[in-house]
Amino acid sequence: MTVQLPAPEEPLRMVAVHAHPDDESSKGAGTMARYIREGAEVTVITCTGGERGDILNPGLREDPELLADLPAARRREMARAAEILGIDHEWLGFVDSGLPEGDPLPPLPEGSFAALDPEEAARPLVEALRRLRPHVMTTYDENGGYPHPDHIQVNRISLIAFDRAADPDYAPELGEPWSVAKLYYINGFHRQRFSAVARHLRAAGTPSEELETRLGHFDESTDRMLTTRIDVREHLQVRDDALRAHASQVDPDGPFFRIPHEAERAAWGTEDFELHRSRIGVVLPEDDLFAGLRSAQSAQRAEQR
Repeated sequence: MTVQLPAPEEPLRMVAVHAHPDDESSKGAGTMARYIREGAEVTVITCTGGERGDILNPGLREDPELLADLPAARRREMARAAEILGIDHEWLGFVDSGLPEGDPLPPLPEGSFAALDPEEAARPLVEALRRLRPHVMTTYDENGGYPHPDHIQVNRISLIAFDRAADPDYAPELGEPWSVAKLYYINGFHRQRFSAVARHLRAAGTPSEELETRLGHFDESTDRMLTTRIDVREHLQVRDDALRAHASQVDPDGPFFRIPHEAERAAWGTEDFELHRSRIGVVLPEDDLFAGLRSAQSAQRAEQR
């Protein structure tokens, strides 16, 4: 299998696959903002429209516009978040499965994203990868980051599409084959990060009771491997602004925003990823999702001189 490395003057390209509008702004947004500002091309692919979501902002639960048509509002929110981040954005067109509750859990709604055959659901993502030709792809781990059925389905179709997009014998009607060089799992919410921030706040004399409580719910044994840490200290405000654009889904004064940026910068300062698949040689740990690809470009430029 031939891996298409970026040409010397070609922009580096990244695709981030997410389940619902707002996921892109809470998972890896600082990384995307950084790469956009460095000249890369970044596309977010949102698998569903969040149709079965709720109004999670307590200040908007009686908002008549949201109550009348939440899916339309979420599309507008997604457009605003994309504008803030500077990314390109595409909808994959599936229907939100909702988060089932109960014991036993009820069946998934018929025709919803997570109820579909992953092989079939991966087809539009294969088409997108072949058309967009990314060098790097990010997605969720096999547990979905958290066990929402749509997040788990995102993992399934991402792994399938990563393989099928590169296979010249698979579905030629979906475009010319393209081999994505590297596939990453987003690894944003882990005990190491929250512990570091909590220690910093304690040392500063401003401990966060909320954060300390949250740490009590983390099982350190479930932390994912951190292979790749991206410095996003200069992009925290853009990340927060993008998330606040999803006004129906976040409390603008909620816990996500209560950790001071100064504490984040001092204690951790990175968004974290796990390199799951690579078709090029890598040296771990990394501080760049495009590690190995930039050096290939540099080598080509040197040969042209």
